[in-house]
Amino acid sequence: MTRIVEPEAGPRSKRAAILTAAVDCFGETGFEATKWSTVAERVGIGQTALYHYFESKTHCLLTIMRLELQRSHDRFVEATKDAADPVEALRAAVRAAYEVSPQEVLQMRILQSHMDLLSGSRRSKREEDERVAARQLVQVVERDWTNLLVKGMSQGSFPLRDAQLLGASVLGLIVSVWRWYRPSGPTPLSEVSELIEGACVRMVAS
Repeated sequence: MTRIVEPEAGPRSKRAAILTAAVDCFGETGFEATKWSTVAERVGIGQTALYHYFESKTHCLLTIMRLELQRSHDRFVEATKDAADPVEALRAAVRAAYEVSPQEVLQMRILQSHMDLLSGSRRSKREEDERVAARQLVQVVERDWTNLLVKGMSQGSFPLRDAQLLGASVLGLIVSVWRWYRPSGPTPLSEVSELIEGACVRMVAS
């Protein structure tokens, strides 16, 4: 698996601030509509300083996507590691997917809106390294859910089905929320989480 070595964030590093500003801009106004200079202005640095950290706006976007995929995988592992009962493990995994901050909501929206970017190779080595790492993490996340279902089926908690297809369907239902959910909207995320959790359990265990 491709590993991205994260640069050390010294006290003067602007990398985290750039990523935060980019998430805000890409999530609020869209990647295409966001000017690279706007990100620099939010951080309080010159536009040329951005290239010390990211060689392009696309490089920054791919980094955001890769980091979000890693966060999602880590949250899944943490949520399910102590759940012996497969049904409870499934419930915990779904709940964990929605235990997110407003910033992470934007990150998920960005990720789901630009998944097609992971399908084609990039000319830039740094962009390509991020793309490959993100694509591999997509496979890891998909495997997480497939393995959870396989374990449940092997223990007799879930009916025997195509675990890979079912896992992709469950994951697709969960992430589809980020295309329409807005923190400022009328429906609280807790209500969405409860609804999707119930739907996933019915889909898998019935």
